[in-house]
Amino acid sequence: MAQKEIPLPGLGEGVIEATVTRWLVKEGEPVEEDQPLVEIATDKVDSEVVSPVEGTVIKILQEEGATVKVGEALLLIEDGSPEEAGKKELSVGKVEEKILEDTRPEEKEDHTESRQEEPRKVPQGRFLSPLVRKIAKEENISEEELAGIAGSGAGGRITKEDVLKWLEERKTAEGPPAKKAEKIKKEPVHEGTAAGGDDYEVIEMDRVRRIIAEHMVESARTAPHVTSFIEVDVTEIVNWRNRIKDDLFRREGEKITFTPIFIEAVAQVLREMPMVNISVDGTRILRKKHINIGMATALPDGNLIVPVIHDADQKSLPGLVKAVNDLASRARGGTLKPHEIRGGTFTVTNFGTFRNLTGTPIINQPESAILGVGAIQKKPAVVETPQGDALAVRHLVILSLSYDHRVIDGALGGRFLQRLAENLESFDPARRI
Repeated sequence: MAQKEIPLPGLGEGVIEATVTRWLVKEGEPVEEDQPLVEIATDKVDSEVVSPVEGTVIKILQEEGATVKVGEALLLIEDGSPEEAGKKELSVGKVEEKILEDTRPEEKEDHTESRQEEPRKVPQGRFLSPLVRKIAKEENISEEELAGIAGSGAGGRITKEDVLKWLEERKTAEGPPAKKAEKIKKEPVHEGTAAGGDDYEVIEMDRVRRIIAEHMVESARTAPHVTSFIEVDVTEIVNWRNRIKDDLFRREGEKITFTPIFIEAVAQVLREMPMVNISVDGTRILRKKHINIGMATALPDGNLIVPVIHDADQKSLPGLVKAVNDLASRARGGTLKPHEIRGGTFTVTNFGTFRNLTGTPIINQPESAILGVGAIQKKPAVVETPQGDALAVRHLVILSLSYDHRVIDGALGGRFLQRLAENLESFDPARRI
């Protein structure tokens, strides 16, 4: 039997290190091929490193909380598969082929009937590791039952331990057990010298929330924020979308929201006005050659992540629809790849999802501007007709642009919003998709 070093695999362009957040195995413990070994974190993306072989954990080389470089060894495994004995040490590339196979189903095909029957994700979109899928098949766990299992892994991922625990509970109860609410530490906090005082729930920020908090504070400290607003008549867009959405879903299996339409319009205006597509480096202005638009996405745990559509101005509207749906789904499922949250040059955030009319978003550093999209509402509005002004019911939305006043002044910010409004209000209702 051979001992093999399992290294930290490459995690995307520009990512050179990761933090070990939680070990899922112990020294002396047997592991199966494709079994998750350790949870790791890079910026906002959590991942799992899975075992490329069957064997036994000999030694864990990195402590939880340690920062590890790509290619550096995480642990030693004694290969327990006879056919593997004598083979050379695993390369980083080999481990990269094994890490999170379920996060890129579009790149892999299962050629056996048994593999094709195994679900790759539960209805909520949480992807399942090959080991979890194997257990689910052997134990006849349905997709509906899998959906009821609370995942303790990265991004809510269902681990082997979660499934085994659920199977034990199923033996003593009918049907899948309800999710157990996470216990929150309570500590009495006394105000001033008042006796007794009130009790408060003390909730520690998780890692992602701490990163978001630091990022927001740093952005507010770095850039003097100014926000401009404009109201836009999007009646033609609303009517067009209502007319084509069912046919598009039948043909392409894609739901069209307003987000890709706004992103398309933003990309066109950024191409016309490149001095908004910039960042600041000391006293230098960096005008970006690519238009990479981030889309702020709320996660099930209440946190926020910003996946990026690279070269958004080069994509057709159908391409943007697919990109938005794919990134949003995988963001909520915790399966984004590191490079998919990097390189943004401008961000769009949608307040309208929560029926908010408008807001003043904080710039996503190192970008210089962010667009907020409010709720689209029916309102009475004055419209010009050949017979004169008239009142009509129109679909209106308020757009807000927050920008870095060091490099974007009110005139440029105002012109950008005005041009964006003109672009949206001139939408062709006869457009085909």
